[in-house]
Amino acid sequence: MKKIATFVLFLIGTQMVSTAQTAEEIVKTYIENIGGEEALRNIKNVKMTAKVDAQGMTLPLEMINTSEGKMIVSFEFQGKKMIQQAFDGETSWGVNFMTQKAEKADAEQTENIKREAGDFPEAFLDYEKKGYQIELIGKETMEGVECFKVKFTKKPLLADGEEVENVTYYYFDTENYIPILTESEIKSGQMKGAISQTVFSDYQEVEGVYFAFSINSRLKDGQGQPVTIEKVEVNVDIDDSIFKFPETEEESGTEEGK
Repeated sequence: MKKIATFVLFLIGTQMVSTAQTAEEIVKTYIENIGGEEALRNIKNVKMTAKVDAQGMTLPLEMINTSEGKMIVSFEFQGKKMIQQAFDGETSWGVNFMTQKAEKADAEQTENIKREAGDFPEAFLDYEKKGYQIELIGKETMEGVECFKVKFTKKPLLADGEEVENVTYYYFDTENYIPILTESEIKSGQMKGAISQTVFSDYQEVEGVYFAFSINSRLKDGQGQPVTIEKVEVNVDIDDSIFKFPETEEESGTEEGK
C-alpha cells in the first residue's frame, strides 16, 4: 500500500512539473510572479530615472512609456538634455547628437515602433489576442542560472523594405520564472546578423509590480551598456507635449502658407 501511495505521489509530482514546464504555464507564472494581470492592466505609464555607462562616462537617463504607445528616452550630456528617441503615437524622432537638432525617424523605423506600441506594459500580457506565439525550446544555463528557453514570436517587422521574422528568445529562471536574459537577431544595419542580448537583474517591487533595476544591453557575450535604474514611478502626471516633435519656425511658416 505504501509503495502504491508513493507511486501515485510520484505521478502527481511528475505531472505538476510537466505542466509547469509548458510555455503557457511558464508565461502565466511569470505574469503572476511580477504582480499579476490586474496590477499590470492598472499601469497607465511608467517613468524610470537611471544612469547609463556609456564608453566610460556615466550619463543620467530618463525613460517614459505610456499605455497609449507613446515613449521618450532622454539623457544628460555636459548639462544638456538630449532626446535619444521619442514617439507620440504617429511620429518617431530624436535629437541628432552632432547637429543638436531634432530629426524625424525614417518611415520604416516609425512603422516598426507602431507595430510594437501595444506591448506596454508587458508584451506577454494578452499575447494570444495580439496574434503572438510562444514555444518552449528546452532548458539552458545562462549567466550561471538554469533557465527555460521560450521562443516568443510577434508580428513581423520591417528591415530594408521587407517584412522579417520578429523573434525573441526569453530565458526564464527555472526557480522564480522571471526572465534573466533575452536574445534576438539584429535584422538591419551594420550589425545585421549579430545576436543582441539584454540581461535583467535586481528585480524590485514598485506599486505591486516587479521591475528589473539592472539592465545590460550588449552583443552576445560582449561587455554591453549597463543601465542602473535608480527610481521607477507608476501612473505619474505627464505633459503629452514632451512626446511631440518640436515644430521649427520653417515648418510653422510652411503650414501657414498652405
